[in-house]
Amino acid sequence: MRTTITLDPDTVLLVRQKMRVQGVSFKQAVNEAIRAGLGPAEQDAGTFRTPTAAMGIPSVNLDRALQLAADLEDDELIRKMRLGK
Repeated sequence: MRTTITLDPDTVLLVRQKMRVQGVSFKQAVNEAIRAGLGPAEQDAGTFRTPTAAMGIPSVNLDRALQLAADLEDDELIRKMRLGK
């Protein structure tokens, strides 16, 4: 299909760079860029997985985790004040 498009100046530079580096025509560079940007993403290429580990039975009641964090922060602030920091 033949069509007319208007490219932004930065896009033209990217297409021309691709043409120079890969030695392809303007048409090929634009078509490959469109395929890369609009085509289906490769699912295996960038899949990130976080490993999990059993942490055992909690030693504190986690129903009040935010309260515990606040208490620990208060204790640290008091310790620093006593040291003059």
